[in-house]
Amino acid sequence: MKKTIIISLGGSLIVPEDVDSKFLRNFKKIIEKYIKKGYKFVVFCGGGKTARNYQKAVSEIVKSDNVSLDWIGIKATEINALLIKTIFSKNSEDEIIKNPLKKIKFRNKILIAAGWKPGWSTDYDAVLLAKNLKIKTIVNMSNIDYVYNKDPRKYKDAKKIKNIEWKKYRKISGNKWKAGLNLPFDPVASKEAEKSKVNVFIIGKNLKNFEDLLNGGDFKGTVIKCKP
Repeated sequence: MKKTIIISLGGSLIVPEDVDSKFLRNFKKIIEKYIKKGYKFVVFCGGGKTARNYQKAVSEIVKSDNVSLDWIGIKATEINALLIKTIFSKNSEDEIIKNPLKKIKFRNKILIAAGWKPGWSTDYDAVLLAKNLKIKTIVNMSNIDYVYNKDPRKYKDAKKIKNIEWKKYRKISGNKWKAGLNLPFDPVASKEAEKSKVNVFIIGKNLKNFEDLLNGGDFKGTVIKCKP
C-alpha cells in the first residue's frame, strides 16, 4: 500500500444505529499504529443512520425536495466528521475539508473530510479529493465487502469479484447516480476514478481485514483498478 491513503468510511460503520464506539475505538488504534510507521490518512465520513433518521423525519412531516434532503445528509456527514476529528485529536488537521477542490494544506498525520454539494455522493467527493491531493488509493470501508457480478440480494448465484478494471465495473454499475443506490462505488465517481487513475479497494468493515490490506497481505475484498 502507498503511504498516503484515503479511507472512505461509510456512515453505516460510524452510526449503524447508534454511534459504534467499539468499532471507532479499534479503528483509532489501527490508524495510530500505522501513523507511527509513517503512513498518513484522509478519512472521508459518510452520514449513516443519522442522515437517514433526519431525512425520514422530514419526509414524514412535509413534502420535501431532493436538494433539501441532500443538505440534511451533508450535515450528517459533517457531524460524523467532527466526531472522527475529535477522536484523533492532535494527529488531525484543524480544518474539516468540505470542498474537495480547494487548495489543501496537509501537514499533520490525518485529514478529515465530509460531504460538499447536493447531488454529489461522498464517493465522488473522495475521488476529487484524491485527485486534488495526488493520492492514487482509496480504501472503501462500508457494509459492502465485495463487488459482485450481479445483485447478491436478488440472485443467489451472484459471484464475488476480487479484481476488476474500471471499464468492466462500470458495465455492472451503470452510468447514472441517484441517492440511495446500493452499489460498492457509485457510477459517476467510478467514471472520475478511471479518468484520474485512482484504484479503489472495497473491503467491508472487518478491521483485521483492513490491517491485512495495509500490510500488503491477502485480504477479503475487491480491487477496482485502472488499466495498466
